[in-house]
Amino acid sequence: MTTTATTTTDGAAWEAIQGNVARIKEETAKTIVGQDRVVEEMLVALLCRGHCLLTGVPGLAKTLLVSTFGKILGLKFNRIQFTPDLMPTDILGSEILQSETSGKRGFEFSPGPVFANLILADEINRTPPKTQAALLEAMQEKQVTVAGQTRPLEEPFLVFATQNPIEHEGTYPLPEAQLDRFFFNLKIDYPTIAEERQIVLQTTGRDAPEPKSILGARDVLDLQSASLDVPMPEHVLDRILNLVHRSRPDSDQATAEVKQYVDWGAGPRASQNIVRASKALALLRGNSSVSLEEVRQVAPPILRHRIVPNYAAVGEGVTIEDLIQGLLEKL
Repeated sequence: MTTTATTTTDGAAWEAIQGNVARIKEETAKTIVGQDRVVEEMLVALLCRGHCLLTGVPGLAKTLLVSTFGKILGLKFNRIQFTPDLMPTDILGSEILQSETSGKRGFEFSPGPVFANLILADEINRTPPKTQAALLEAMQEKQVTVAGQTRPLEEPFLVFATQNPIEHEGTYPLPEAQLDRFFFNLKIDYPTIAEERQIVLQTTGRDAPEPKSILGARDVLDLQSASLDVPMPEHVLDRILNLVHRSRPDSDQATAEVKQYVDWGAGPRASQNIVRASKALALLRGNSSVSLEEVRQVAPPILRHRIVPNYAAVGEGVTIEDLIQGLLEKL
C-alpha cells in the first residue's frame, strides 16, 4: 500500500487510506461498544503522532480500548502499572551484569517496557515525579538514555496515560508543563443504557469477540505521513489562531470570561496541535480539506489541559468545559 502521495492528486492512495480507516473503525466496534467519539479522537492522535491522557472513572474499558487498538494496528503493546515505588529503570530498562561460560563478565542492556509501539501508562499520577519525568522524556525525545548510552525508540511510538479523577490521596499530579506534552486530554464517560446492555450481552456469553490485526507499523507510518498533506484553508488557520489567542487573559482578543476566570491561556503548541488534529480528522472523514467542523471537535481535548482556571472560576463553579465552550461559540 502506498499512501504517501497527496490526497488531492493520488486517487488510488486516497481510496486505500479510506479503506484502512473504515476497517479500523469496524474492527474496533467489535470489541468496544460506544465511545465512537473517543475512538475517532484516538485515531486522530495516532495519525498526529500525539500522546493522549485518558481521564475517566475505573471500569470504563480504558485499558481494553488501548490494547484493542494495538492488536488491530499490528503494533507491539505494553502496559505499565504506575505505583508509588516504581523507579525510572523499571520503565526504561537497566544494565545487568552477565557472566559468560568462559568466566568473562560484562554488562548487558535489558530493555524496559517503554520499548514498544503503544504504551498504556496506567494511573500515571500514582508514581513520583522522578518516574513520571523518565516517561515524559521518552515521549518528547523518542529515545532513552541509560548508563550514558542513548537508545532510540521504534516508530510509531505513542503513550496513552490514564488518570483516575476520583481518588487523589497518595497521587502526584502532573505539572502544567508536563501536561502540555500530551496532545489530547480525552474524557471517557459512562455508557448509555443501550450501550451498557450491549456490553453486558457481549461480555457475559461464551464467545467474546476478538479483534483481528489488519495493519502493521509500516501502514500506520504511511497514514501518519498522508495526514500532513491535507490542505489547510487560510481562513480556517486564521480562526484557529484567533481561538488560541482569545484563551490568553493578557491578549487584546481575550473574552470577558477569559479575563475574569483564567490564569494562563494556551500556548503556541495548542495552535500547532489544532492544525495537525484538524488535518487528521478531515482525512479520517474523507474530506478534501479542513473545515471549521473539524476545528470545533478537536479543540476541546487540546485546550482542556492547556487553559488554567483561577480561584474565581473554582469558587463560582465555572468549569474548563464552560470556558472552552464560550471560546468555540465565537469561532
